[in-house]
Amino acid sequence: MANINLSKAKSAKNDEFYTQYDDIQREVNAYLEYNPDAFRGKTVLLPCDDPEWSNFTRFFAQNFEFFGLKKLISTSYAADSKPTFIPYQLSFFETESPKFDEKKTRSHGKIFTLTHDTNNSGRIDIDDLQWEYLDGDGDFRSDEVKKYRDEADIIITNPPFSLFREFLAWIVESGKQFAIIGNMNAITYKEVFPLIKGNKMWLGATANGSDMVFGVPEGYEVAEKDKEKAERLGYKGNYTRLGNSCWYTSIEHGRRHQPLSLMTMEDNIAFSRHKEIRGTGYRKYDNYDAIEVPFVDAIPSDYDGVMGVPISFLDKYNPEQFVILGATQRGCHNEVPDTKRYDDFWEVRQDGSKTGATGVKTNENANLAQNDGKHNYFVNSQGVMIQSAYQRIFIRFKRG
Repeated sequence: MANINLSKAKSAKNDEFYTQYDDIQREVNAYLEYNPDAFRGKTVLLPCDDPEWSNFTRFFAQNFEFFGLKKLISTSYAADSKPTFIPYQLSFFETESPKFDEKKTRSHGKIFTLTHDTNNSGRIDIDDLQWEYLDGDGDFRSDEVKKYRDEADIIITNPPFSLFREFLAWIVESGKQFAIIGNMNAITYKEVFPLIKGNKMWLGATANGSDMVFGVPEGYEVAEKDKEKAERLGYKGNYTRLGNSCWYTSIEHGRRHQPLSLMTMEDNIAFSRHKEIRGTGYRKYDNYDAIEVPFVDAIPSDYDGVMGVPISFLDKYNPEQFVILGATQRGCHNEVPDTKRYDDFWEVRQDGSKTGATGVKTNENANLAQNDGKHNYFVNSQGVMIQSAYQRIFIRFKRG
């Protein structure tokens, strides 16, 4: 289930979640470990909300020379275009500049660029950032910001949560490399999964499916348990954690090419730590010619057929080891056709009452012929019962 803070963000259009410096550093370092020249000679665009306060800008500006960057571009979104409860805080960087314009400061976005040593310090760093007001409010969809997108080689940011689909499409349209933060449940979006299946996007190297801590503005309502979790991790003040967060990227990293170490089917049945597998074996779906593998570490190394695995598999996905065939509810019929429909079934609660939903609801889910006594199930007039597994990705081994 989606994290409650993400749900709040989408409904309230609150997109002000500030990524921590350490999270950016860990992810980018993974790209550099795989390819030390990943950023060399490149122009990097950071279309973040507030470059003055953004850890993305700080991180890339401080490492400009080490990465061998050609140019750094960072854009901001105008205060007047944000939700009204978000406080507006001017920075000394802006107010002490001769470019400061009291009429534009709230209505216009800003652009920061870094290309060379402007203060003759002998190095290029954050103190060499140059800025000016944008003509518009800095919305990433504007022609003005699109121009900077098209100039860039790589786009890296924590995009607006309420506009994740649109932002990803904006990047894909440009054909640029990218690394962005989102919720792991986005894997199942119709706009996202084809990119993963087509090997045009994959999960990042760090924080996948984990709780990432983000800074939030004054006035944003934070659940007490999330605030306490952030404090236990050493973050005191206006911070919250977002469960199930992950990086989506098209930049190569070594973890993506590490083979998954697995046991054979026989050994899994004999020794698996999962009671659903140990001594029982693997079940076939009622409506797909595939076996149910409910845990990634239970994938049988010697099985050559189609397997349905949880979406968490993508954190371990190695394109040299596996082929992604499709996913439930995502039009996988070409490679994994569904063999049965449930239009004449109806959904029932465990107390025997009907929910009012028909079996159409579970068509194209991965269904098992069972009633586990815990969850809702579907039944027809002949008494045949089935239950849906969670979202499944269909895979097979890539042999030879």
